[in-house]
Amino acid sequence: MPVLRFPLVSLLASALVLTGAAPGQLRAQQANPQVRVLLLETVKLTLAAPQQPLVLRAGSQRWSLAPLEPVVLQLAAGSLVLERAAGVERLPAVRELWLEPAAQSAGPPLDLQFSPQEGADFQLQQRGYRGRLQVLVGSSSLQAVNHLPLEAYLPSVVASEMPASWPQAALRAQAVAARTYALRQRKPAAAFDVSATVSSQVYKGVEAETPSTRQAVVSTRGQVLMFGPSLANAVFHSSAGGSTENSGDLWSQQLPYLVSVPDFDQHSPVHAWQLRLEPEQLQKAFGEIGGAQRIDVLATTGSGRVRQARVTGPAGTLVLTGAQLRSRLGLKSTMVRFEVLAPQLAALPALPPLMPRAADQSGLAEPAISPDQVPVQLPPPSLLAIGRGFGHGVGMSQWGAHGMANRGQSYEQILHHYYRGTELRPYVSP
Repeated sequence: MPVLRFPLVSLLASALVLTGAAPGQLRAQQANPQVRVLLLETVKLTLAAPQQPLVLRAGSQRWSLAPLEPVVLQLAAGSLVLERAAGVERLPAVRELWLEPAAQSAGPPLDLQFSPQEGADFQLQQRGYRGRLQVLVGSSSLQAVNHLPLEAYLPSVVASEMPASWPQAALRAQAVAARTYALRQRKPAAAFDVSATVSSQVYKGVEAETPSTRQAVVSTRGQVLMFGPSLANAVFHSSAGGSTENSGDLWSQQLPYLVSVPDFDQHSPVHAWQLRLEPEQLQKAFGEIGGAQRIDVLATTGSGRVRQARVTGPAGTLVLTGAQLRSRLGLKSTMVRFEVLAPQLAALPALPPLMPRAADQSGLAEPAISPDQVPVQLPPPSLLAIGRGFGHGVGMSQWGAHGMANRGQSYEQILHHYYRGTELRPYVSP
């Protein structure tokens, strides 16, 4: 079904009616800057135009892409190569290329014409995305950076970070947190603002969007968390295990709104967990001391997360921070303690039968060695990690937001619980 386009004046008037905003407030509510998302860094990109013709542009040179035509762009032997049905072409040395609609002018499309029901504008590695694609050409890799309006980016982020079947209050809280986080991460001097992975916030393109996540974004459009005159650092995680963490106990700065608060994640599948750590894994994690025979927690934060731990191995000891320990062992969180598991003696190979030795010159036979006199080399022990929660524990707990929403609390109440002292305001472009 074609998307209806309306004149700009009509759209502005409609926005005033729908939001109940005064004309002076419209600028803040319609603020929708571009966000740049690093999708991929590799030597080979597969591109396609899903619905409309696209143009691959490098300076004054242009290559047209027909709908559904696959195109491969790759670095080969230090050169940039374009592969398509018409043949293989070696491209000139350039620092960047753009993939954009053939009919688009040099600037980005007017955001008020954007419809969340429209399909993808381009495909990368067979996944659809909105907006334009910038390809940054390095000496050994290509960086694929998606440029798109913030409000077009968020429906996929919400769906990628939180199950779309969750209550609207939780999805709206996630939308506001993700919007605030993305805006705070904008770095005009850098090549991109955020990545599409958990190192920033997960973004899986158009296919991840659902009607419920679009509704969560549209219903909170432009709303951000502010602390004083600044955007809050609206970080979030999966599950806090009963209590969130003070930001100063994990990072160098204690922010007044990122303080430890009770969590409501008792129904979370990762509220409590156990992980058996086998000797081979411990050897790999602590190779410099020959593995780990025990791990002792030396200090914890106020919420009970590991601040410092001592790892004892056959060849020495290590003192690590909780974050270092989590990274080495792949733990879900640092709210964890460790138990030593006894070696499985049943797994030892059977000893050969002991035979009495022949008689000596005196004619007396030496007594046989009893089994309890035979030295047994025990295998290294396994350890059991017993923990709670999933993630760094700072800011909003997603499972906690789900729990609060199930109790009937609004997204505003959820946000104010996890980000203490912040205000929900419309974003105003600086």
